Amino acid sequence: MAEVCSKIWLHGVVQGVGFRYSTQLQAKKLGLNGYARNLDDGSVEVLACGEAQQVQALLAWLKAGGPRSARVDKVLVEPHQPAQQPHGFTTG
Repeated sequence: MAEVCSKIWLHGVVQGVGFRYSTQLQAKKLGLNGYARNLDDGSVEVLACGEAQQVQALLAWLKAGGPRSARVDKVLVEPHQPAQQPHGFTTG
C-alpha cells in the first residue's frame, strides 16, 4: 500500500467547536499521522499522512462536516510531501 500525505484547509465554523480534537480522534482511529491546527483567518489546516485509503476516509469525514458542532463551507486539498514525516497526530 502507498503512503501519502495531504494538506487540507477547512473553512466555515471550524474554530471553537472541538474541530481539531475531533479530527485528531478520527485520524488516530484511522492510523494516520499529522496535525490539525487553527489558522489566523479562522480556518483549520490538517496534515494527514498514511495509507491512501485511510487519508481518503478522513477527507470524506471532514467534507461531511466533521463534528456535529462544526459547519464546513469549503474544503481545499492538495498532495503534500513533508520534509520530515510526522509521528502521531497532534493539535496545535
